[in-house]
Amino acid sequence: MRWKTRILAVCIVWVAGLLLAMGISYVGDRYTGEAQLAAPSATPDVVARGAYLAGLGDCAACHSIPGEPPYSGGLRMVTPIGAIYTTNITPDPIHGIGRFSLADFDRALRFGVAGGHTLYPAMPFTSYYNTTPGDVAALYAYFRQGVPAAVVPNRPSEIPFPLSMRWPLTYWRWLFAPKPTPFQPSAGLNAEVARGAYFVEGLGHCGECHTPRAITMQLKATTPKNGSAYLSGAVIENFFAPSLRNGGPGTLGDWGVEELAQFLKGGASSKGIAFGSMRDVIVHSTQYMSDADALAAAKYLKSIRSDHDGEASPFVYDPAVHNALKNGDASKPGSMAYLDSCAACHRPDGMGYDRVFPRLAGNGVVQAENPISLISIILQGSSTPRTGGAPAQFVMPSFAKRLSDQDLADLVNFIRTSWGNHASSTTIGDVARVRKAMRPNE
Repeated sequence: MRWKTRILAVCIVWVAGLLLAMGISYVGDRYTGEAQLAAPSATPDVVARGAYLAGLGDCAACHSIPGEPPYSGGLRMVTPIGAIYTTNITPDPIHGIGRFSLADFDRALRFGVAGGHTLYPAMPFTSYYNTTPGDVAALYAYFRQGVPAAVVPNRPSEIPFPLSMRWPLTYWRWLFAPKPTPFQPSAGLNAEVARGAYFVEGLGHCGECHTPRAITMQLKATTPKNGSAYLSGAVIENFFAPSLRNGGPGTLGDWGVEELAQFLKGGASSKGIAFGSMRDVIVHSTQYMSDADALAAAKYLKSIRSDHDGEASPFVYDPAVHNALKNGDASKPGSMAYLDSCAACHRPDGMGYDRVFPRLAGNGVVQAENPISLISIILQGSSTPRTGGAPAQFVMPSFAKRLSDQDLADLVNFIRTSWGNHASSTTIGDVARVRKAMRPNE
């Protein structure tokens, strides 16, 4: 009978926890945002402001998929406990947000609650929490007046019971989500830098990729005031989203403000070209930033100091490897793989072609402590972002079939230690782990 007693005890605890969560949720989740909101008339200027903000928030990246109406949802997102699908946020009254009041919209956007339950934090309400009341109202006006209603049903999640229960997310939100508070700039920031902070910390949700997460999946910091983990770099989707802090190796220390603003608008600069998820961010979001906002964001990022001692040492080009290749010496491991697969675009001297094929000599991604991005790019291939300012697209093919794990490890080590690059050694095991983790595209 002992096992029956244990099962009964577990059931009692589980039910008690559920009832407690429901009871506390009723009291603790009482919405408090109405006092901050004032719905303006949905004038063309307000709707246009909302459209611009929706672009800054990259809403289309998750809520729009090819072949379906804009913002009708349906993007499949894989989580550790199963897949979820993004929702329809068009003004359709049945499947979308057509019946949402402004307060309902604000509750979902900044508080992470809709339909009486906590949203999965794949919706970055933990970054949108600082959106100002005027901008919340402008976004609401855009999604109600500027987006066509789409009769597209929402797809249920593929998370099995009991993991599909939402009430544990309520506890997670209480513990880890920032308190929704309209943006207030830190003391000492001038108006332009504060404008950049509002985008980077909020709607731009840069920290969602570039800040490491704790074991309980919350960001370790949501602003510089929360600690040096903020924007210090993190692994996501088989890539390393690099540090966006300023100063020290592997940071934005050697980027100029104008160069960084140019990258946000076009996805390319003399320092490199956007890859992985950042390419989509450029295409769907930051290319539409005004020049003033892009410059403000760049100035804010440059104001966030790194904890590294001193500044990064300037890159010093070393021609030894280039001279060896030019003289027919391919004895260094990885040399032949580079000549056969890479040199035509990135050149034997590793200098590439500005804003088309990135230079590998002195490249921050190449020299990063974690080689996962370089390995993933070689395995998966990549392409330059196609934007209004750069409509031509240049493609790097996948080399997953062409190169064995040993070949690829040798190639990565060759690139990371040539032309003046200095980076740690990459092993066959590093390559094998990335190959196993990446989605098959072979």
